[in-house]
Amino acid sequence: MTSDDDARVTTELRDIPESDLDQALDLVYLAFHLKPADKTRAYHRELLRACSRIGAHDDGRLSGVAAAHRLTLSVPGGQLPCAALDFVSVAPTHRRRGVLTSMMDELWRRCAAEGRPVSCLWASESGIYGRFGFGAATESYRIEIDSSRPLALRVTPDSRPLRLIDPADAPALLAPRYDATLTQRAGRFTRDAAWWRDHVLDLDGARGGDDRDGFGAVRVVVLGAPGEVPAGYAVYRTRGAGEDRPGAVLVEELEADTAPAAAALWSYLASIDLTSTVRIQARPADDPLLHLVADRDQVRVTGQEPSMWIRLVDVRAALTARSWAAPVDLVLDLRDTALPVNAGRFRLTADPDGATWLPTDAAPDLSLDVRELASSYLGGTPLRRFVHAGLVTEHTPGAVRRLDAALETEWLPFTGGND
Repeated sequence: MTSDDDARVTTELRDIPESDLDQALDLVYLAFHLKPADKTRAYHRELLRACSRIGAHDDGRLSGVAAAHRLTLSVPGGQLPCAALDFVSVAPTHRRRGVLTSMMDELWRRCAAEGRPVSCLWASESGIYGRFGFGAATESYRIEIDSSRPLALRVTPDSRPLRLIDPADAPALLAPRYDATLTQRAGRFTRDAAWWRDHVLDLDGARGGDDRDGFGAVRVVVLGAPGEVPAGYAVYRTRGAGEDRPGAVLVEELEADTAPAAAALWSYLASIDLTSTVRIQARPADDPLLHLVADRDQVRVTGQEPSMWIRLVDVRAALTARSWAAPVDLVLDLRDTALPVNAGRFRLTADPDGATWLPTDAAPDLSLDVRELASSYLGGTPLRRFVHAGLVTEHTPGAVRRLDAALETEWLPFTGGND
């Protein structure tokens, strides 16, 4: 959750104690025009309770809230501690008075103290966070399958059995398959049992649960025999046909280790009785589904949008922690107005064995803002796109191509709706 502000007012920043969680939520709901049910409010309260919480106070009254989940993010070749922003809100009486800026400054201080080189968020207003150095680092597609006829595929589906399992048993069974994706795709978070239960499966219905837009309780289907790690799984909901709507399947998450495993799961979802459409909330932009199908008219991309925004809080730590696909030796002139400690001229020397990021007085090969570096950090957006847009300056011909080759990943980064 995110809101807006910018000029300057004297505020006192301090932790929000657990005794003030309801007061903080009241401010969040005011900023976002929300009126959640009691169960959803309790869910938000537990989320906020587990976060690092920053409160901006004006004359003793809470005027701003910023919270951060302490998560671990997959990056190319590894994982990094990450501060995932949530509940960011400013009272309507205090917008554009520097409250958000002061809370972000405090967030950077906490990230440094806790050793979190990156921060992330889902921006409700994308125009706000670029000035704080966040860049859109992952994209997702919304996809719809016409399942009024059998799904035609170009590969033979995996023949192993499909099994519906009790969602309560799903965390232990699905976790090994999900965890395998962390090394394959950047932009994902490690999950504990509570995250599976509350955020992915919504077992108590606090996030909306049964009858969310007419869709019923969560279902979980796995591919593979009992006792083995599933070759794939899908988390989904269904709803029957109504007077003005078709029966539909809503896919919340699908993971598979091979194309045939994915084909088996998509075939199953597209063949559920009394439904004629399959809606997928978030899929990676390079999802094999778009190539698996024999008839692309049957599978439509209905939307494309940025998912997770990344901020490199400690540029050196972030760059030296990730893996590199090709050797590169370049001087970057980096701008960072929000965190001047990152700004300056640096030589990046990297290869598949590691990287260094050292200050230098040498002439730059590229000049760029930390926002563009963040967008390309996970391998999602080639820097040459920003050169074409006039946002990155290439001083040495071919420099951006060499850096893009080093940043490239086999799979595009992806952050799903349950991450």
